[in-house]
Amino acid sequence: MSTVTVKVPATTANIGPGFDCLGAALTLYNQFAFSPLSDGEALRITVSGAEANRVSTTATNLVYQAFCKLCDRINKPIPAIHLDIQMDVPLARGLGSSATAIVGGIVGANVLAGSPLSPDQLADLATEIEGHPDNVVPALMGGCRLAASGYAETETCRPWEICELSWNANVVPIVAIPDFELSTADARKVLPADYSRADAIFNAAHLGLLLRGLETGNADWLRAALQDRIHQPYRQALIRGYDAVQKGAIAAGAYGMVISGAGPTLLALSDPNQAESVRSAMENAWIARGIGVQVKVLTLDTQGARIS
Repeated sequence: MSTVTVKVPATTANIGPGFDCLGAALTLYNQFAFSPLSDGEALRITVSGAEANRVSTTATNLVYQAFCKLCDRINKPIPAIHLDIQMDVPLARGLGSSATAIVGGIVGANVLAGSPLSPDQLADLATEIEGHPDNVVPALMGGCRLAASGYAETETCRPWEICELSWNANVVPIVAIPDFELSTADARKVLPADYSRADAIFNAAHLGLLLRGLETGNADWLRAALQDRIHQPYRQALIRGYDAVQKGAIAAGAYGMVISGAGPTLLALSDPNQAESVRSAMENAWIARGIGVQVKVLTLDTQGARIS
């Protein structure tokens, strides 16, 4: 067994009307290195980077749990490993940090075992661990991906069908990451149990328009398409400064702004010429309210998990 390093991108999920089915990989990464241990230890975990002190260094670590899950799936013994984690994706901010951990763990274990599972099988296992595919699939495969449940009346049907989507190079993602957290569980609690027919139709139409807007870069389509009635109207109140950041982003030229995942990170989409102005406006809006923030102009990651 030699050292295997897996670099996994952050993700943004939902992207407005794509609640629980749409996600995209971004150029921000966590890195996981798996090395053999020969000194009698079964596990050693070291962590560096942002919020490293908050990451478990015991067998409860999510990367290691995913690593063990794959070993169990292929009926292989769990090797003694040194897991070294380099963190750049912040925790509990709506950028898929848990998805990077799951993907890093299963990809690392798969490579060390000789890669017995295909990318589709890895995607299914990652979704099984996470509970839904919108973050783990783009983290694994890269790009922008739409997930829909499979056609269950056939024996060979996969549980999910994953569709890769086109993302125009002139659509620039800008993420504003505040220095406070919002748990996914809390963000779920505020959602209603039922929605009206009008809201369901609204989101179906706007998701279709969003997919075309991302593909073409059509500014008018994107401005309309980023509207949502399923999750954002209920979650906005949980994010301090939301209205001010949105107003600033749009005034600076953004097509629109949405909640990244469950939040509190906010995602704006812009054309390249306005990206820096949008970044500055989002940063200033939160700083003016005494809230620390990192704002990054990113691009779409098209590779997903990288192995070296």
